[in-house]
Amino acid sequence: MNAETQTRRYSKATIKQARLDCSRAITRARYCPDRSAVLELQCVDDREETELKFGNQLWYFESHGVDQRDRIHRLFGVIEYSLQFGISELVEDGVFDSEEQREKFRHLYEKEVVQPTWEHPAHRFLAAGLIAVMSIWLVFLLLTKLTV
Repeated sequence: MNAETQTRRYSKATIKQARLDCSRAITRARYCPDRSAVLELQCVDDREETELKFGNQLWYFESHGVDQRDRIHRLFGVIEYSLQFGISELVEDGVFDSEEQREKFRHLYEKEVVQPTWEHPAHRFLAAGLIAVMSIWLVFLLLTKLTV
């Protein structure tokens, strides 16, 4: 059996920023930022930026979060970055109580955005409205020029 693995090395600055964003996600989930710790961090999806599409990165992290009552919780988190013109921008993050909840987020992430087509009824309605307004405007202009 031959296992193909793709290993990509990330810079220290990228990993440091990802850890900071993980800490912010934990803080937003109302856990103590000073006593909570990110235990594991890994990039699970890395889509390269092309000339036609922006890139994406999806990072998973596991941590221990300490709530206001000093209870320790095992947390499963996710952070998503958009790569635009070589710059990473945080798109979304989340902290979950179980891996199953995190996988539901992954399922939503993997759904590609459907490219707009003229077959969609709203797009056809928009095109028809635009043509109607342009036609009315042209008729108005013709009538005003002919009557003058």
